[in-house]
Amino acid sequence: MSSETHINKISGTALPLRGNDIDTDRIVPARFLKEVTFSRMGEYPFFDERFGSDGKPKPHPFNDSRYQGASVLLVNNNFGCGSSREHAPQALNRFGLQAIVGESFAAIFQGNCLAIGLPAVTIAPEEMARLQDMVEEDPSVPFTVDLDAMVVRLPDRTIPCQMPDATRKALLEGNWDTTTMLAKNLPQVRQVASRLPYVGNFRG
Repeated sequence: MSSETHINKISGTALPLRGNDIDTDRIVPARFLKEVTFSRMGEYPFFDERFGSDGKPKPHPFNDSRYQGASVLLVNNNFGCGSSREHAPQALNRFGLQAIVGESFAAIFQGNCLAIGLPAVTIAPEEMARLQDMVEEDPSVPFTVDLDAMVVRLPDRTIPCQMPDATRKALLEGNWDTTTMLAKNLPQVRQVASRLPYVGNFRG
């Protein structure tokens, strides 16, 4: 994704993942942090819960063929807590997930999601319980996470959702990728840097 990507609607089927306080060490086990790039991160989400020591798959929503190709992840309370590793949202996104709907998120995890253009919105716990039940019964139900209207749309109803105003604005306006924005505006960066005494001889 580039900083010119304006993200306002994400549509597709959903993958329900039950459990409160799912931390980043569970999402991406620490031994995979040594990867030099994020290119293989899509292989690693929940690796130790999905595969045995013999490498054989175990029952897990991320291994369930009914949810393969899902775009929206449904999670519960305090998702992404624990360490601040940016690999966690990278792994989920590279697995194929384009939005996360949860009851609540750890603040750093939600910020790391924004940095890669992965919307993370919250809904009421009672609504999440209904959605997870519904998808487990019928994985083909289509979802749309609509950041313009701030709702999660289903065929038969819409559910209000929330995210920080600044996060929503960055996604809608395409300003979420700050590194690319700085690189594309290098003349202005140089100009500002030249006025800052603590930057020194900036040659970016």
